[in-house]
Amino acid sequence: MASIKQFVRRFLERPGSIDLTPFERTVAASRAHEERLRAVEELPEPRVDDPAAFCALLREAADRSLGLRPYDVQLVGTLALLSGNVAEMATGEGKTLSGAMAAAGYALQGRRVHVISVNDYLARRDAEWMGPLYDALGVTVGWIDQNSTPEERREAYARDVTYGSVSEIGFDVLRDRLRTDVAELVVPEPQVALVDEADSVLVDEARVPLVLAGAADPGDAVPEMAALVRQLVKGYHYEIDDQARNVHLTPKGIDTVENALGVELYDTPGTLAEVSLALHAHALLTKDVDYIVRDGRVHLINPSRGRVALLQRWPDGLQAAVEAKEALPASETGEILDSITVQGLITRYPVKCGMTGTAVAVGEQLREFYGLEVAVVPPNRPLVRADEPDRLFEHALERDRALADEIAEAHATGRPVLIGTLDVAESERLALTLAGRGLECVVLNAKNDAEEASIIAAAGERGSITVSTQMAGRGTDIRLGEGVDALGGLYVIGSGRHAASRLDDQLRGRAGRQGDPGGSVFFVSGEDDLITHYVADEYTGGVPSQRLVAHAQRVAEGVNMEIHRNTWRYTRLLERQREEVLERRDKVLRGRTASEALAAAAPERWAEVLESLRTGTGTGAGADGGGHGAGADRGGGTDEGGTGAGPGAEGAADVLHEAARQIVLFHLDRCWAEHLAYLGEVREGIHLRVLGRANPIDEFHKEAVGAYRRMLAEVESRSVAAFEAAEITADGLDLEGAGLKRPTATWTYLVQDNPFGTELERITSRLARGSRRR
Repeated sequence: MASIKQFVRRFLERPGSIDLTPFERTVAASRAHEERLRAVEELPEPRVDDPAAFCALLREAADRSLGLRPYDVQLVGTLALLSGNVAEMATGEGKTLSGAMAAAGYALQGRRVHVISVNDYLARRDAEWMGPLYDALGVTVGWIDQNSTPEERREAYARDVTYGSVSEIGFDVLRDRLRTDVAELVVPEPQVALVDEADSVLVDEARVPLVLAGAADPGDAVPEMAALVRQLVKGYHYEIDDQARNVHLTPKGIDTVENALGVELYDTPGTLAEVSLALHAHALLTKDVDYIVRDGRVHLINPSRGRVALLQRWPDGLQAAVEAKEALPASETGEILDSITVQGLITRYPVKCGMTGTAVAVGEQLREFYGLEVAVVPPNRPLVRADEPDRLFEHALERDRALADEIAEAHATGRPVLIGTLDVAESERLALTLAGRGLECVVLNAKNDAEEASIIAAAGERGSITVSTQMAGRGTDIRLGEGVDALGGLYVIGSGRHAASRLDDQLRGRAGRQGDPGGSVFFVSGEDDLITHYVADEYTGGVPSQRLVAHAQRVAEGVNMEIHRNTWRYTRLLERQREEVLERRDKVLRGRTASEALAAAAPERWAEVLESLRTGTGTGAGADGGGHGAGADRGGGTDEGGTGAGPGAEGAADVLHEAARQIVLFHLDRCWAEHLAYLGEVREGIHLRVLGRANPIDEFHKEAVGAYRRMLAEVESRSVAAFEAAEITADGLDLEGAGLKRPTATWTYLVQDNPFGTELERITSRLARGSRRR
């Protein structure tokens, strides 16, 4: 019957689970090896060519080294990972151990493995926790976090298995792309990516660009604009669209702003942009929902995990606009030297696999964007959690009263309650409401996520009330306290439905782990954002139906899917161009491609420089006389500058080759940064092509291809010009004097998706309204 269901799913192209039968047979066959392994004092060398024997060895090694004897389903999950799938395993089923056993399996095949997590805490915890298992199998393991030095990172990447957050690994990749010496490289060639919380990393954060920037300067938001829009009244001066993704000035609002500024808005695009950004920051981004203010800085909140999104910022001046709104100094911005999306980072790996508690819901995206299939691993013990139907209300106020009543009633019995809220502000409001009823609770949200492990660990104790934002990626099981089983186990209550059903499933999955009793229910009102943003036209008032709520989630998931697909359409060509540039750069970095190119393009100059270096007849100062050309530390100068004896033919050639390498690398990096900036501007305005009935993505691709060809030509011409212009010194070429100055400092951050579309799209809609008004 299972095989028939699989056939039907494949025929209908609907994501589901792959057939687990081969893995289950292998695990069953492994039992024949277990008695023999238990009898030996020293475990034999692992043999990955015999899957059944290997499974038995993994079980015994985990038992001896960690005191954890893997269940059959954990070994099934391991085999699913080793076959290049995403394993869906429920909360509490032991994904960490399954992932470690799979990583060891890949490593024993001679492949380098990166276990990619959602944050630094989990990366370090899992590497240290699973360390004894790796030792028992003869596999080396390391980890990195944001505090790791370059030497520590290089050492960690040299291990067979390296744990790290997706952002830290991505930042290392970006920094390596600007190295000018092979010895400085940190990240080895990618081979295997094993992604923890795969749906979060591969789907929720897939579009997030990781950025390497340089040449810092302050943001450009105008504080006066923040003060101006703060005086505007919703519904009178401005209006917000149904999905809360756009805000626009009304005719009265335009008049008010123009009178205040003394300008015609639509005749001054720069001012219009400033007003637009300030209005978006004021009306559409809410403190303690979209961001928090901590230590005098704006910190974004990750919408899929409810915690601070470290190092993330908004694009298009929106970050500076929010900082102006909160009366904070503008944080530094700078020129983007290179960037890579999370999706682009993961697709670098020839072999990809992952694990999560909720994969089927995003199976279509995993297949479309990564070529990954889902393996749904059954729980070790049957699920006995009681999931109640949603409780539906017309108004949020009555929903909130009923929610507080339900919490109080459950708490009166001693049953532990975990309440999942949609944002920080709601969690704090609920905590105040409960305090007013004399009910103490612990709050876990983006403001105190440093204490999350201890808070979650205590959530199953008798009488506890825990209020939390998103539970995905928390990495800690909730174990039931003494006597809680008899009370019905952990009671999970959702204060509303999320835009993605799998986030609801992740919350619900905190109860009923490993066959424990438990229960769950969601409270939903017709005034929730899910209803008002996605099915406002279909909702006619009254108590919303369960069918309407489910439909709203499908609409929201479809919107996010299309945004993901559209973003990838724009970035896919850029990723291919980046691959070609990196291949070219690697040849320059590791070989003599630059020398060959410059010698062929400027043979007379090449001969002249080579001869000058060989004989030491350069015109500039020597190494100790202030020279700063390429190869200055290789000798050949004199104490007073002038014409030294020269390094000889071989030494001169080496100095010249190094100078050529530095010249071409500089201009390749410089032109690539300019290419990124240009394509950013093109994409910003590409939607205007729709007015001419052109497909914007096709038009973008045409622009990108032409710009790429011009970029490559520009690299060559600039390199030759710099080579010919650089002053010859006794110890090399004065490259800095020829304009080859790299940024004195660089930094990394992530760009949170602009939730409101591009700036030009917003301005275009304002112009249309403005022209109608006039």
